[in-house]
Amino acid sequence: MAKARIFKPAKTAMQSGRRNTAKWVLEFEPAERRVNDPLVGWVGSGDTLAQVRLTFDTREAAVAFAEKEGLAYEVEEPQARRLVPNNYSDNFAASKWN
Repeated sequence: MAKARIFKPAKTAMQSGRRNTAKWVLEFEPAERRVNDPLVGWVGSGDTLAQVRLTFDTREAAVAFAEKEGLAYEVEEPQARRLVPNNYSDNFAASKWN
């Protein structure tokens, strides 16, 4: 039986905003090892569930789907976002130049 992972994705390093981080994602863990194709050099496997990525509006909806389908799942809670307040004038503070 495939095991699913339910999580809320973090923003990538290439993003300045938080787009695509509001939804919850259900992904399956790989069932078999990925191998290199000796002829072409591509990486692949026979595991088709590795291609499945479902999105849900809420955590509860993702958990309800996994339970309805009889999937073993693990929920990863998102880390709290830490905001560091700063002012524009702090760029010119005397303590910054010492």
